[in-house]
Amino acid sequence: MNLFSPRYLVFVAAVVTLAASLALGAPWWIPLTAAALTVVGITDLLQTKRALRRNYPILAHFRFFFESIRPEIRQYFLEDDTVAEPFSRNQRSIVYQRAKMDTDKRPFGTQMDVYAPGYEWINHSISPAPEQHHDFRIEIGNHPDCPRAQPYSASVFNISAMSFGALSANAILALNGGAKAGGFMHDTGEGSISPYHRQNGGDLVWEIGSGYFGCRNADGSFSEANFVANATSPQVKMIELKLSQGAKPGHGGVLPGAKVTIEIATTRGVTPGQDCISPSSHSAFSTPLEMLAFIDKLRTLSGGKPTGFKLAIGHPWEFFGIVKAMLASGITPDFIVVDGGEGGTGAAPVEFTDHIGTPLQEALLLVHNTLVGANLRDKIRIGASGKIITAFDIARILALGADWCNSARGFMFALGCIQSQSCHTDHCPTGVATQDKQRQRALVVPDKTRRVANFHQNTLKALAQLIAAAGLTHPSQLKPHHLVRRISTNQVKLASTLLPYLEPGELLDPSQLSRLSPVFGLYWPMAQAESFNPLC
Repeated sequence: MNLFSPRYLVFVAAVVTLAASLALGAPWWIPLTAAALTVVGITDLLQTKRALRRNYPILAHFRFFFESIRPEIRQYFLEDDTVAEPFSRNQRSIVYQRAKMDTDKRPFGTQMDVYAPGYEWINHSISPAPEQHHDFRIEIGNHPDCPRAQPYSASVFNISAMSFGALSANAILALNGGAKAGGFMHDTGEGSISPYHRQNGGDLVWEIGSGYFGCRNADGSFSEANFVANATSPQVKMIELKLSQGAKPGHGGVLPGAKVTIEIATTRGVTPGQDCISPSSHSAFSTPLEMLAFIDKLRTLSGGKPTGFKLAIGHPWEFFGIVKAMLASGITPDFIVVDGGEGGTGAAPVEFTDHIGTPLQEALLLVHNTLVGANLRDKIRIGASGKIITAFDIARILALGADWCNSARGFMFALGCIQSQSCHTDHCPTGVATQDKQRQRALVVPDKTRRVANFHQNTLKALAQLIAAAGLTHPSQLKPHHLVRRISTNQVKLASTLLPYLEPGELLDPSQLSRLSPVFGLYWPMAQAESFNPLC
């Protein structure tokens, strides 16, 4: 070992300083510091797990330290304002400003490159419409086949699915309090309805996943009695069957027994201290026809509340099979929520987050077009979720075919989330995504409740201004021809001409299939109501 090599310089300096300070009687802190560094250096040289420490004693620790704060260095000092990874500083800032009732205006023009391919805008009218109220609503669940239907008047912007357990108790309290104050709905996530969802009385969408949490028997199967007990609560306005989510479609989950507290176990209907399993598929049905019968059963047991399902689009023939089952059985859900592959989650394998699940634009177009082509679109509302933050995001997705939008991470920002991306560690610095009581106490519920309501209200005010500029009076009037996309530096196209849109009933006429886009021409004939598998 060549101690004169530069890589050993700090270690040698520590040893020399220790010896000299002891010999010369230097102040106590100098030999103490030198001794500590010497011990670190010797430990580095003798340990066998990390080659970097053996070759660079003491120095290697500086590398590990700066690597550990790399995300913060990027976020605070190096991050571009407009690069979304996963959300840009501008996107986060607009939420913070609207949540805090700060000014959300910007000087000196756009920071966007308006000549870059992919840039989008909405054409305005030379005769803008009078600006309407901003409490835009749609009716969900006025089902003609359900004599006891309890339709729900929903906001066009709502809180997407996030479970208690993934989020802290204080976060759930603030979200639901904000939903109550602002008159919009709060999706429970598949972790069922906790006491914190109930406390403030905000409107709930009860999401039921493959674990049937809140409506399960001891063996994990569906329990009618437990379902009725929760579903008939006046606070529950809609029932949502979760087939998959955008961030990790086709992937089950395990909440380790160590994290299954008495509180979480009581909420989910599982045993405290035992692993809580979310299977990758449902046990209550195995075919499209059985799935629709199950949805109809949930609607009946709930007393006619709007009932539908959420999914991320994967194999097209599977969704086509569900639609064919609607045609065959006459059973239609009240709504479908389309979750884009860009959706977020507290924890997922990297491969699933990056490379599984259809992005929202393509997924939404597939669902909307299929329902139009099957003459079912007027019977079924479509919700959409996946990186929706601003009024333009909402307008864009509604123009492409949705009826309403959900946002999860947007409302997390309203709670104070700083995108530290530590959701899976239980070390969330703002108390949003943690079960650590000390950490979550930093989230002051009354203050964050107001911010959640403010973010919702100010975003819809911006939406009202946007659609008025386009000459419209309600977001439901937005159509693909209102959205413009740049294709190249010298070419732009309306979404209505750039993206494929079906005419009503086209899928029901076999003679039309050959002229449709390949996804319909190839996969629609392969789909079957009796199975999720394709016809060979």
